[in-house]
Amino acid sequence: MSTANPCDTPLDSTAGTGPLIPDALRRSGRIPAPLLCVTAMFAVQLGIAFSKPLFGTLGVNGTTFLRLTIAALILLAATRPKLRGRTRRELGSAVLLGLASAGMTLLFAGAIDRLPMGTAATIEFLGPLGVALALARRASHLLWALLAGGGVALLTLFGSAGSTGHGGHGGSLDPVGLAYAFGAAACYAAYILFTDKVGAAFQGFEGLAVSISIGALALAPFGLGQAWHGLSRVDSPGLLLLGVAGVALLLPVIPYALEMTALRRLPQRVFSVIVSLEPAVSALVGLVVLGQLLGWPQLAGIGCVVAASVGATLAGRR
Repeated sequence: MSTANPCDTPLDSTAGTGPLIPDALRRSGRIPAPLLCVTAMFAVQLGIAFSKPLFGTLGVNGTTFLRLTIAALILLAATRPKLRGRTRRELGSAVLLGLASAGMTLLFAGAIDRLPMGTAATIEFLGPLGVALALARRASHLLWALLAGGGVALLTLFGSAGSTGHGGHGGSLDPVGLAYAFGAAACYAAYILFTDKVGAAFQGFEGLAVSISIGALALAPFGLGQAWHGLSRVDSPGLLLLGVAGVALLLPVIPYALEMTALRRLPQRVFSVIVSLEPAVSALVGLVVLGQLLGWPQLAGIGCVVAASVGATLAGRR
């Protein structure tokens, strides 16, 4: 999203992939697993950054709906998931995961439309951090929670003073954008919880294909009208759809596949530490692609959240 963290699906990435998954992905075992994770993070953030210019034509809801729909079509064609024989609980978990995915994607898109990428991504990352802290059994984890809270305070109370470029606003941050970001964090936490259940029930990328498809259907009432209006008023709707398809490959198709592949060979503790860098990666991509320069308070806030995530992960594995 990060968007999403499919990495909690500890399954063989080549199982249930179907004939359309490229051979290059199957041979990704030659690439160091940490490099796969970092590549996936940059793909996610680039997908987010390249989505933003589409908002003016397709709208936030329309862009998000089309991106998930195209991603669902790609994944369905690649995996050909089989639903026959699934229990109601398994299908219910897939539905809930799809709804969490839809909410997370749509709310985060609304957040980056109003906030700098680094700020939005850091607040959204409170979702997985909150899950880790909630499941912790040591009082020392309270210190990491306080550090994360201090980071969020730096991000929000100091506004975006010093920010420049698209998405940078002199003064306080947009309260609606902040609400979207915190809502995305809540959906991110739900996504993580349901991913474990879907990952245990479906092979390979089949669960991802089903949940993304459900997410796309859930967004249809919100984004179909905007998408249709945007496509109907441009001279080359085919080229616009091609651009959306490229963004859909960047997020979620390629990074999710890379992360699942990496998890086959990487301990969960190491993976979690690497993923903790995602808010910093988001700030870097926002700077390079969108020209969003954050001030020192915002950079310090991102650093606090990253440090809290790394600390909580390492402490929780001892």
